Amino acid sequence: MKKAILLIIVIGIVAGIAGGWWYFNKGKVNNVVFRTVEITRGDILSAINATGTVEPEELVDVGAQVAGQVLFFGKDEDGNEVDYGSSVAEGTVLAKIDDTTYTSDVALATAQLEQAKAGVLRAEADLLQLKAKSDQAQLDWERAQKLGPSEALARSTYDSYKSAYDIAKANVTVGEASITQSKASVNQSEATLQKAKRNLGYCTIKSPVKGVIIDRRVNIGQTVVASLNAPSLFLIAKDLRRMQVWVAVNEADIGRIYPGQPVTFTVSTYEGQTFKGVVGKIRLNATMTQNVVTYTVEIITDNPDGKLLPYLTANVNFEVSRKDNVLRVANAALRWKPRAEQVAPEYQSVLNESDEQGKVAGNKQHDPNASPARTSDYRKSTLWVSENGSVKPIKIMAGLSDDTMTEIQGEDVKEGLLIITGEQQQTAGATGTVNPFTPQLRRSRPAGR
Repeated sequence: MKKAILLIIVIGIVAGIAGGWWYFNKGKVNNVVFRTVEITRGDILSAINATGTVEPEELVDVGAQVAGQVLFFGKDEDGNEVDYGSSVAEGTVLAKIDDTTYTSDVALATAQLEQAKAGVLRAEADLLQLKAKSDQAQLDWERAQKLGPSEALARSTYDSYKSAYDIAKANVTVGEASITQSKASVNQSEATLQKAKRNLGYCTIKSPVKGVIIDRRVNIGQTVVASLNAPSLFLIAKDLRRMQVWVAVNEADIGRIYPGQPVTFTVSTYEGQTFKGVVGKIRLNATMTQNVVTYTVEIITDNPDGKLLPYLTANVNFEVSRKDNVLRVANAALRWKPRAEQVAPEYQSVLNESDEQGKVAGNKQHDPNASPARTSDYRKSTLWVSENGSVKPIKIMAGLSDDTMTEIQGEDVKEGLLIITGEQQQTAGATGTVNPFTPQLRRSRPAGR
């Protein structure tokens, strides 16, 4: 008896749920409405996307070769103090370093040079004296040789003349060596003076090129210390009318990058504006980050109006393939496949063929070395159009593709033809379409029921 009562209760609950469902959904007749897009005519660009940095084409790092305190900055072409963005000509004074110590070094080296020159004059005078004494000693020795050791010339006197002659000859040689030594001392002093003058000249920092100051790395009163590495004071861009973009390209794409390749890029500060350039060179010193190998590619671009500033981030597209003025359709149209009940019986075989094509296309998309955006080879595919409450296939050849559109060819392909890209449900009596994935608000029951 209890089981019968329980069964009646369960049946009542199920009936109530079914009746409630019928009540809340009565009058709703869902019809499938297809979302469509038109076949259009336009350009298709297959590109490699990467991110890079805008760089000046040629940078000059101006450093200090002496140590000292920065006293003042020079003037730029507009008469203003050298600072960030200043335009400078070649030879413009950029900064002055305290030269007190180096001026003293020049004075000391000059005095040492004069002393060395005086030493040469003295050595030359001493040599003249030594030569005169040598000549006298030679005459005395010659007379002694004529007399020889005898009663007129004692043996000791004879020997002393010979000894004096030998010493005089040796002294002449010593005098000549002293002159050579003094002249070497002059050369050394001249080199020391030249070095001191050069160091003194280094106290005035001049621009080696005509360009624009990109960075000023010192302030007035700051002491720079020159050791093994010259401290950097200024960074000068030689010509901002020519810029480069340095882009890190993945090793999987680097094989399709080549010098002279067309490139387009954008920067966030100029939305909607596209800049053009060409690949200049590919650097071979690859880098590895988290097991990903990348190569730096240099892109050359003109900057006549100076809009591109150094170190802007650029979103770069390397043009791999391009098709102009071709028929194209949204990629979503190639991905959509109808259900079997939506296809007329005479087209069921085409549906099976499109399934096989989808499997092949899916495998290609999972292949890291093949992607629709990386090839312009044509492949068989199927598009679907609405006809008399069902869908009809259109066989096509799909070609070059980008992120949104794909080139298509075929006998039935015409510009303006509506191609199905998806489905949505439409409720009878509703003014608009209803997305089946959007949660529906529960209808409230009228009062009194």
